[in-house]
Amino acid sequence: MIDTKQFGEELKQSGFAFYTGVPCSFLKNLINYAINDCEYVGATNEGDALAIASGAYLAGKHPVVLMQNSGLANAVSPLVSLNYTFRIPLLGFVSLRGEPGIPDEPQHELMGQITTRLLDLMEVSWAYLSSDIAEAKDQIQQAIQVIQQNRPFFFVVKKGIFQEEILRTQELKPASNPFKQRKNASDQLPRRYEALATIQSLTDNNTVQLATTGKTGRELYEIKDIAGNFYMVGSMGCISSIGLGLALSKKDKDIIVIDGDGALLMRMGSLATNGYYNPPNMLHILLDNNAHDSTGGQKTVSDNIDFIEITAACGYTKSIYVHNLEQLKSSIMEWKKEKNLTFLHLKISPGSKKDLARPHIKPYEVKDRLRLFLKSGTSSQ
Repeated sequence: MIDTKQFGEELKQSGFAFYTGVPCSFLKNLINYAINDCEYVGATNEGDALAIASGAYLAGKHPVVLMQNSGLANAVSPLVSLNYTFRIPLLGFVSLRGEPGIPDEPQHELMGQITTRLLDLMEVSWAYLSSDIAEAKDQIQQAIQVIQQNRPFFFVVKKGIFQEEILRTQELKPASNPFKQRKNASDQLPRRYEALATIQSLTDNNTVQLATTGKTGRELYEIKDIAGNFYMVGSMGCISSIGLGLALSKKDKDIIVIDGDGALLMRMGSLATNGYYNPPNMLHILLDNNAHDSTGGQKTVSDNIDFIEITAACGYTKSIYVHNLEQLKSSIMEWKKEKNLTFLHLKISPGSKKDLARPHIKPYEVKDRLRLFLKSGTSSQ
């Protein structure tokens, strides 16, 4: 067995001090170490954890993701369309529940057989974590070599690898009384392009704008392409989790997350995580057209959802319904002054700009440019 604290300190000395993930009994001692001695963000699912880690990476950190192998299925989408496409590396630990020949619960049987094959299919480098501390330390250095090539590396962890690490008492974060501003007038229903132009007009050298996948990122790119913009492709629903990891890791920057109703509905659990960790430098804007615009305009169920009540209940400090572009602009300006975790809900009209092009810059170039911007703090506006 590995001395968990000694192994964790070795990781810390190598720069790995930001952890996120979803618990597993095989990994509980490493998770306890991360909570006790490092920065740890508990995610509601493994895909969100990968997105949170990716946001931390954009800010310059070396993130670690922890998950059960059953949750590896939740992580497939970001691994193949976020981490692979943007060349975002991270260090992962995935348990081997259902290892062939070892009794386990029936739901782990198939995943135990295919865990490593699934990693291979996703072109994720991996190794079984050794139970010998000296060999495990060497494995960390091997993992770092892969990570330095902008690729994820996963340790597959068998039962009984980590020695006991007692979890210290965790302090609960009491929810504050949120400020809610409900719908109280008719909606102007501007076009998405107009809303994005309003948001873009208020950006500065201290602002990062993260645009959800689909037409949102493409239209923002066409309005003005700057180093502080991140255009998501794939990984639908992950944009606010990227924003969370980035906002927690780069507290001197204003992080604006621009979301869509279909994407947000896909991963609503992220709202609870955002609200709990409550970064004051994050503004979450929902442009809601009640449609999957990029795939032909099929309706979403957003008309039945009260996002103001939900985000307030999840712990957002402010949840505000904005009815028009003027209110959108004034709300963003107010947030820049007050800095509270804020959610803005704006109903927009369906449809997008005609003859909309795709960004000419590659996703990994967007990532590299943003990391440089966050490091230098300057951008051509």
